Amino acid sequence: MSDVQNLFDLTGKVAIVTGGASGLGKYYSQALLDAGADVFVVSRSKKGWQGLQDFAAQRGRKVAFFTQDLTADGAANRVIREFKQTFPTLDILINNAGVQIRNDLVAYKDDDWQKVIDVNLNALYYLSHEAAKVMIEQKSGKIINIGSMQSFRAGKFIYPYAASKHGVIGLTKAYADALAPYGIQVNSLAPGYIDTDMTKALQEDDVRNTEILNHIPAGHWAKPSELVGTIVYLSSAASNYVTGATIPVDGGYLLR
Repeated sequence: MSDVQNLFDLTGKVAIVTGGASGLGKYYSQALLDAGADVFVVSRSKKGWQGLQDFAAQRGRKVAFFTQDLTADGAANRVIREFKQTFPTLDILINNAGVQIRNDLVAYKDDDWQKVIDVNLNALYYLSHEAAKVMIEQKSGKIINIGSMQSFRAGKFIYPYAASKHGVIGLTKAYADALAPYGIQVNSLAPGYIDTDMTKALQEDDVRNTEILNHIPAGHWAKPSELVGTIVYLSSAASNYVTGATIPVDGGYLLR
């Protein structure tokens, strides 16, 4: 293996991935496993667990699972405690779990605002805080937060989602500044429009699909495989001098 390839090699590394067995989180977990890491998945249900277990076994990697509502009191402490009983070091944290609720402005419910902020921002903060304590002792680590195109744009009808994803960028910068002296890098990935089961309805809406495609210089919805290389980069030694950054992987969507 060349020196450059070694920079991206995650052999011997261990990652926590929230929501890491379904949706885009599954692809992040698979990418880390392919790059040599072991993975600890935190999710509210067991959806996708068996498929990811099989994927890891085929590659000779270890994957462990923990059921936890990240918005519950003390959730972050329980996640880190369970993790430390399973793995010796915490090298990577990917804060992927998220939720979106859409409604008109006047009809937007206070409970829905709180639900989105609790998952997308508060849970991310608390878990990062507990993970940082472990990484500070190690004097190494990577925290990767998942932003969105709504980290930069208005997000009409998804008010708490837009607010939370703007907050993710701010928190990424603040943690990057605070943790850099300990050899810890904190960055954010902002996915564009990705071809997944969750976006099928949008893709099948001729009007919205045309509007979106006209806004993407690359001219197509991304496949998950076009996204995960950035996750491996931000998780690896290749990004050791990159911190506080938010990287859009959007086919140029933000250019227009």
